[in-house]
Amino acid sequence: MKKDFMFTSESVTEGHPDKLCDQISDAIVDHFLQRDPFSRVIAECAVSTSIVFIAARFSSEANIDFSNIARKVINQIGYDHDSFNSKTCSILTSLKELPEKDLYYFDERSLSDEEIEKIPAKNQVTVFGFACKQTSAFMPLPIWLSHKLARRLTAVRLQKILPYLAPDGKTQVGVEYKDRKPFRIHSITIVASQNTPTDPTLAKLREDIQEVVVKPVFHDEEIKIDSKTRIFINPDGPFIVGGPALHSGLTGRKNAIDTYGEYSRHSGAALSGKDPMRIDRVGAYAARYAAKNIVAAGLADECEVQLSYTIGLSRPVSIQIETFNSGKISDEEIAERIKNNFDFRLAGIIKKFNLRYLPSTIKGGFYRKLASYGHVGRMDIGLPWELTDKAELLK
Repeated sequence: MKKDFMFTSESVTEGHPDKLCDQISDAIVDHFLQRDPFSRVIAECAVSTSIVFIAARFSSEANIDFSNIARKVINQIGYDHDSFNSKTCSILTSLKELPEKDLYYFDERSLSDEEIEKIPAKNQVTVFGFACKQTSAFMPLPIWLSHKLARRLTAVRLQKILPYLAPDGKTQVGVEYKDRKPFRIHSITIVASQNTPTDPTLAKLREDIQEVVVKPVFHDEEIKIDSKTRIFINPDGPFIVGGPALHSGLTGRKNAIDTYGEYSRHSGAALSGKDPMRIDRVGAYAARYAAKNIVAAGLADECEVQLSYTIGLSRPVSIQIETFNSGKISDEEIAERIKNNFDFRLAGIIKKFNLRYLPSTIKGGFYRKLASYGHVGRMDIGLPWELTDKAELLK
């Protein structure tokens, strides 16, 4: 296992085509659950020049206007260019209503432990959760900083600090590690789209991004930019408009950005566009919850939790712990402790995190907020899987 290395992670703004698709998909999930908490829905989206394609399978008592939801998301993100905007883009849908199944119509809030045990996973998947001490959010530093830069890039656009910016953008941060701990910022890359090819000039854009995006983001960080940090802002030149008019997008294509920036493993399954009955989504949240509590309890400096599910069984068939030689006790003992203190069953996870009812209790929906800047490690949303309320039990 390497102790000294350099690692990079990237993030994208909410106007990136892949993230646009994730947000449309999760906005659909929110709308279904707000009207019928027992809705089953899988919503996938693809975008390209002037076209949005939505494929959805659902079982619900709610009536949803898929096209209207998509247009609202596009408009809120800020796409108003002739090449792609909410008013003139074509929206194609392929919708299939699924038959109702009694198994799905349970109220987890009133279930006994025996009844929870009888509700199996309906998908097979291996999911991962990770946590470490590199940041206050227990996230790896490269993805944490990349998200901060992407969020700031969007903020200065929406606040009209840099009104010439378009919604599409990308960020990347490289961090040098010594003894598996962040040591210095190796490099920063930002690709920001702009509305016109001439205003501002490339030199002006680079100066503006440096002053109002990069410097504020690192102002309160423990590890600062130094004289050797390489900073690249639009290194290939002007990036005009961007978005679906330039490159296509697809739901679930940014799994690393949604999780740990490749610093830890993640499932190959998409997180967005799925209702809470999908274990490949909610299992990833449960694994993060366990990993974060293990690190918060002081049992390890970094920890990866692996949960493997099979169709027809309520509990994961495998629970594995990897602490990368940072554990204060054995990985096997940690695994035993989380088995005794965490409920990894499908209905148990839904009940613990209140996943069917959060869209109705949070203004603007819940799942769409996860579709940009990460499903884990968020400090701006009160995510139930980010709590460390079980740390004392694990000690």
